[in-house]
Amino acid sequence: MGRLSRAQAQERNRAKVLAAARGEFAEHGFRDAKVDGIAERAGLTRGAVYSNFPGKRALYFAVLADLAERAPEPPHPEPGRTAREALGLLARAWVARLPLADVGEQHGMARLGMYLLPEVLAEERTRRPFAQLMKVDAILLGLALEALRPSGAPAGSLVRVAEAVLTTLHGANQLAAAAPGFIEPFNVVSACEQLAGLDLHDWWPPAHVITQVRETDEPWSPPRALDAVRGEPALLAGDGVVAVLGLHRLEAVEEAVRAAPPGTRVTAVVVTGDPDELAPLARLAVAELCRCLRQAFPPSAWPRVQVVFDESGALAAAAGLPAVSDGTEAAVRIEGDRIVACADGRGACHAVTSALTAASGVTGAGAGVDVDAGPPPESPTSGGRPPGDRGRSGRTPTGPSGRPALG
Repeated sequence: MGRLSRAQAQERNRAKVLAAARGEFAEHGFRDAKVDGIAERAGLTRGAVYSNFPGKRALYFAVLADLAERAPEPPHPEPGRTAREALGLLARAWVARLPLADVGEQHGMARLGMYLLPEVLAEERTRRPFAQLMKVDAILLGLALEALRPSGAPAGSLVRVAEAVLTTLHGANQLAAAAPGFIEPFNVVSACEQLAGLDLHDWWPPAHVITQVRETDEPWSPPRALDAVRGEPALLAGDGVVAVLGLHRLEAVEEAVRAAPPGTRVTAVVVTGDPDELAPLARLAVAELCRCLRQAFPPSAWPRVQVVFDESGALAAAAGLPAVSDGTEAAVRIEGDRIVACADGRGACHAVTSALTAASGVTGAGAGVDVDAGPPPESPTSGGRPPGDRGRSGRTPTGPSGRPALG
């Protein structure tokens, strides 16, 4: 066997560290696991562990992300034909991995993720990105639900309904770890099914664009990447809109999708100023949802948006951004493998896609939602938000329509 290159040796050592950390965390839990123990299991020095991961928490996030992305997907049942059926299947896939039965086991593989939220809560630098990641999950799930809306049903966003579903499922996660035996899986499934009929009067005003679109003509030569929504290679060649978003600006992807003409391929490229620790957390949050979503929803209902993680910054550089941060928001429009328009700063996603809509002469809001409609009338029992509440994030709520086609 030939001598390994430096990159190959580093990749092999990284895989050894991940495998060793998985065993150490499973046996001792995150709090009691030791970096020295991980190094000993891997047959490496403590320095070799730190050369691959900056700390124990970064390694923990990486282990969970690796497990979520590599977990074999069971044979998919017949996907849901209605929102209720799909949410029931989603909840079944979700609770199937919870540690509901191993009541007497303190740690173990089934409980490996029980320390995730305490570690997220530990610092603002992890809490803020995690909040945005939950928004992205709600947008993806909401778009899938919108795609299953019966013909003739009133148009409207279902992102708030998705938020309620995710609140239920993540709550089940925490109680399964904190109170073994308390969670009744069938009740969780039934509750999520009932949420399909919840009317939360979701709406959003047109986005306030505060950045200008610049015409340009630059080559578009993106590197290969994986679409985390579908679990397959991303379609980056051809026409479409590419949004480069830092972990503090992820919700802006909804602005891009709502404003784009129907059928437009929208790709969210996720970047961060701390790829060693925060990128695995981002991969984990999206992988956990999308693995269940693919089992529950037919491909025709999968969200009309691709999500790509750009830990190296190579995709962002191809879009004309040599440097990125957690606050990055930029967008480019691709035509004929050329970048023909771009914008940078708050409102960039909406600016680029709305300019495309204006040029095409086709109404935006690919989800079939009336973005110009005002808020619904409020009543004491409507469940709507008070007048003057601008929506989920304090700015324009948005999210793709659930139209499936990306080709």
